[in-house]
Amino acid sequence: MLVGVWMKGKTFSCGLDAAIAVMGGKWKALILWELTEGPRRFGELRRSVPGISERMLILQLREMQTSDLVAREAYHQVPPKVEYSLTDFGHSLVTALTALGEWGEAHMERIEAIPDAKAR
Repeated sequence: MLVGVWMKGKTFSCGLDAAIAVMGGKWKALILWELTEGPRRFGELRRSVPGISERMLILQLREMQTSDLVAREAYHQVPPKVEYSLTDFGHSLVTALTALGEWGEAHMERIEAIPDAKAR
């Protein structure tokens, strides 16, 4: 299994520590979630992940490729076409994130009522 170069040699204290290291922030989870629908082009991902900048999407996709969560396929045609899709490793992470998403849905009102919860 390929783990990002930035994690090479890292010792984790527990499984959650390792999972968070691969996830690294809110954007990756949202991108992974969008890819559950199937392969997507860059522009489709950009439109479907509200608030993410083009630069941040590029950086996140590169990191997820390095971590083997996402595959990038370039089609040699005119105009050029590139699609991103989940790898088996990415699908396994989405399976784990599903429970977290369900928890968030069940408690969304309560979370939204927390002062400054939306600003985080």
